[in-house]
Amino acid sequence: MGGVFLLSTHGPSIYETGGKLVIIGILQPGYLPWLGFFEQMYRSDIFILYDDVQYDKEGWRNRNRIKTANGVQWLTVPILMKFSDHPLITDIQINNEVNWRKKHLSSIKQNYGKAPFFKDYVDLFEEAYSRDWKFLVNLDLYFIMKLAECLGMGEKSILRSSDVPVKGEQIERLVHLCKHFGADTFYEGAAGRNYIDERAFWKEGIRVKFQDYQHPSYHQLYGEFIPHLSVIDLLFNHGRESLSILTHQDKGRLSNP
Repeated sequence: MGGVFLLSTHGPSIYETGGKLVIIGILQPGYLPWLGFFEQMYRSDIFILYDDVQYDKEGWRNRNRIKTANGVQWLTVPILMKFSDHPLITDIQINNEVNWRKKHLSSIKQNYGKAPFFKDYVDLFEEAYSRDWKFLVNLDLYFIMKLAECLGMGEKSILRSSDVPVKGEQIERLVHLCKHFGADTFYEGAAGRNYIDERAFWKEGIRVKFQDYQHPSYHQLYGEFIPHLSVIDLLFNHGRESLSILTHQDKGRLSNP
């Protein structure tokens, strides 16, 4: 999964213009990510997993949510670390003294066993949880790639920031990554509004587009709809329709800023 390469354009451009713009998305990897993560992947020409930045204790690197008959359930991968050491995501090791793999697989089977497309995807999880995982980032990247494949984005190549020889602090590095790949547009998550200095990008001729993800409603098991779950909830319930649902394809492309 290493190396520097451009992704094939597998999704529509964010901007409706006459010329071809190169859109880059840069996200930290997560465990069984939510729908919005894969929407950013879909909209990006270049998709980078930002895996060599400081691990965030309360983030989504090692956990996500599924739906059960009793409401939301967290699936959390136990980790070994000292937060005082300020480790990078790439440094985080999994605590395999806890039988988390058996627990997660059991929870998925128990809660999605009656979903319409359960049989189409359960093998993916049985195979993944049969493996020994030492580093969290490898587990996250494995699932991200496999889930992208299930969504119909199998031709999307995924790049790790740790493989790209680009330096810089925080915003500076993001700008340098955009320049390294010749990107015209930086497609950033909504949370980026709180810390992204758009002027740093504008000075380099790069436009910033913040994701404004409108979470779709779709058929789920167990009654009232619950949003912001792992994308596996959508896949088990809608199968091959999942990509069109999470990207709102029937509502057209994103508009100009």
